[in-house]
Amino acid sequence: MRKIDKSIFTRVNYAHRGLHDIANGIPENSLAAFRLSAEAGYGTEFDIQLSRDGQVVVFHDDDLRRVCGVDARVDSLDYDELKKLRLLGTDEYIPLFTEVLDVFRGTTAPLIVELKTGRRNDELCDKAIKILSGFDGNFCIESFNPFIVNRFRKKAPHICRGQLASEVSDYIPEQKKIVASLLSSCRFSFMNKPDFIAYKNVPLPKHVKKLMKKGTMLFTWTSRTPDVDQKYSDGVIFENYRPNPKY
Repeated sequence: MRKIDKSIFTRVNYAHRGLHDIANGIPENSLAAFRLSAEAGYGTEFDIQLSRDGQVVVFHDDDLRRVCGVDARVDSLDYDELKKLRLLGTDEYIPLFTEVLDVFRGTTAPLIVELKTGRRNDELCDKAIKILSGFDGNFCIESFNPFIVNRFRKKAPHICRGQLASEVSDYIPEQKKIVASLLSSCRFSFMNKPDFIAYKNVPLPKHVKKLMKKGTMLFTWTSRTPDVDQKYSDGVIFENYRPNPKY
């Protein structure tokens, strides 16, 4: 019978894309940021997607403009090309998923692995499952895409899974209003049965509150000040300040 130990993930502060601090030369989703997060004992959140040649890399944006100054999509370049790029003008490069997991080997603070929606979602899911099978730390996965979350329900039901969501306006104009409303309210939860909802730090829709009453955990993102309300959150994804690892 499937059973998730929710205590591993609750009342934890998660460093958003690692403990990054660009003012001190430590960019988001870099090995340097992850080392700092691991050393401080924080939970850590980061993003994975595919390169053109099928490598699982850690990077947030679909394209490389903001972080690397290159007008190209991440999935349009092979990893050998991606690795030559630098993050936000530092010496840090785009790491492989396996390299990031290596940073956290031997630690106990949980990881939140976000799978980005792309052109080869099934391939990303299956490769992530295979890579995570060799990692002995604590981790869960999440995605804005309910069908990615559902693939984990089917292919790796033992892995703790979460549905990322936000307010309706964040889905428009990419989605039509009715679809945006369904995604914002986590209405696909009947299908993918998430263990937690990771919701933007805004008032929650009624349906999400109903899920919480039924035992679904709630993580909030992204807190940028230490006054975030932790009374109703099982986990807080934060950046730009340093709270206690647990609360």
